[in-house]
Amino acid sequence: MYDAQADRSEAELRALEAQYCSWGDTVHYLENPKFFETCEGSYMYDAEGRAFLDLQMWYSAVNFGYRNPRLNAVAHRQLDRLPQVASQYLHREKVELAALIAQDAEAKFGRKGRVHFNVGGAQAVEDSLKLVRNASGGKSLMFAFEGGYHGRTLGASAITSSYRYRRRYGHFGDRAQFIEFPYHFRGPKGMSKEEYGHACVQKFARLFETEYNGVLDTKTGQAEFAAFYVEPIQGTGGYVIPPRNFFIELKKVLDAHNILLVVDEIQMGLYRTGKLWSIEHFGVQPDVLVFGKALTNGLNPLSGLWAREELINPTIFPPGSTHSTFNANPMGTAIALETLRMTAESDYAGMVAEKGAYFLEGLRELQSRWPQIGDVDGLGLALRAEICEADSYTPNKPLLDRMEAEAMKGDLEVDGRRLGLILDVGGYHKNVITLAPSLEITHDEIDLALKLLDVLLKRCVTD
Repeated sequence: MYDAQADRSEAELRALEAQYCSWGDTVHYLENPKFFETCEGSYMYDAEGRAFLDLQMWYSAVNFGYRNPRLNAVAHRQLDRLPQVASQYLHREKVELAALIAQDAEAKFGRKGRVHFNVGGAQAVEDSLKLVRNASGGKSLMFAFEGGYHGRTLGASAITSSYRYRRRYGHFGDRAQFIEFPYHFRGPKGMSKEEYGHACVQKFARLFETEYNGVLDTKTGQAEFAAFYVEPIQGTGGYVIPPRNFFIELKKVLDAHNILLVVDEIQMGLYRTGKLWSIEHFGVQPDVLVFGKALTNGLNPLSGLWAREELINPTIFPPGSTHSTFNANPMGTAIALETLRMTAESDYAGMVAEKGAYFLEGLRELQSRWPQIGDVDGLGLALRAEICEADSYTPNKPLLDRMEAEAMKGDLEVDGRRLGLILDVGGYHKNVITLAPSLEITHDEIDLALKLLDVLLKRCVTD
C-alpha cells in the first residue's frame, strides 16, 4: 500500500485530488487552490520558493506565527515524553491547563468554574449545547445572531445563521432564532453606533413583552430558550465590531429571563483583539465560554469550554456527559499550556493594541485614496476592509474575488520584490477582507501588507 512517489508534479497531484479527495472537507475559493511547501513567521512559501504574506493565519488559528520556535520546541519535547494517553487517565498538562484557564476566568469574571476539553471548535460548541440543554431542564431552543458562525456539525450549524450550511442535511434538533446584530455600516442611517446597538437590544427585549411574541410564558415567567450564542466580534460575518454598550444591555435582558450567555471565542480568543478573550472588552460575565483554534497555535487539535460551577460541576454534568478519544490529549494540552505561559510573560495586550492601531491607521489612509474601500474598522489585530463599488457603499463581491485570485499569483511587485498575499473573505455579502495577521507581525510587515493591498487595488479596479 505504501506509495514512494513523493516527487509527483503539481499536475499529477491535482489529478489525484480530483479523483480521490472528498471536496466536502475543504473550501475551494479558487479553481486551482495553491499548494504550499513551507512556512515561517508571517509567510507561506510555494514549491518555487515564492513568499506569500499571510493576513489570515489559518483563520486565526496561528496567532503566534508559523513555526513559532518556543511552541514548536514544546511539541517536540512532549512527543519524546508523553505523546499519548487514554482519556480515562490523567496527565499533568491537562490539569494545569484547566486550572490556569479557570483561575484566570474567576479573576476576570468573579465566578468559579471548570474547563472541559475537546478537539475542534465545532465539537466544543456541541459540548456546550449539551451543557446548556442539561442545565435548563432539556430546553433545546437557542438564540443566535444574524451573521453568526459557530461551526458546521449538525448542532453547530443549527445556531449558525447561514442556511447553506444546513440546506442538504436538514435539522438535528431545533434551529436557532436569529437576532439582529448591530452592523453599523449597513444599519439605519442617522444613528450613532451606540444608538444602533441600543435599538437592537430594545428590539430583542420586545420579544418578552407578551406571550404572543412566542418566547415567554408570562404566567410562569419561563422562557422557551435556554441560551444566547454570541461571537463578541463576528468572524465569518465580516469582523463586525459592536458598540461597547451592546453586550451590557443585552445581558440585562438575558439575566431577567434566566437565559444563559454562551460566548464563542474560537476565532477571536487568544489575544486576537488584544485581550485573552474578546468579551473582556465589553464588560459582561459569560455563563459559558467556548475556545479553540490558536490555543495550540494550530499545532494540534484542541478546543474546550469554560462554564460556571453551577452548570458544570460533576453532580449536574457527570463523567461521560460527552467524550472524544483525543480530547485533552497531552500534545495539545502541553502546547496550550506553553501558549498561555508565553503570553503571560509579555505584554501581548499592549503589543496587539499598538500594532492594531498602526495597521488600522494605514487602512484608513488606503480608504482615503480608494473609494472602493467603503468601511474599515478593527479591534486589536482583528481588522476589516469592506470592498464596495465606487459609491463606497454598494457591496462589490466580484472585485474582492478578483483581488483574492490576483493576490495568489505571487507576482505583486513591491520595493523590488515579487510576493503573494493571502487574504480571507467574509461578510454578509462576501465583500469584506477579514484581516487576522500574526500577532508577531512586525511594523515593516504591516507596511508591506498595506503596499501590497495598494498594488492589488491598482491591478484589479477597472474604470
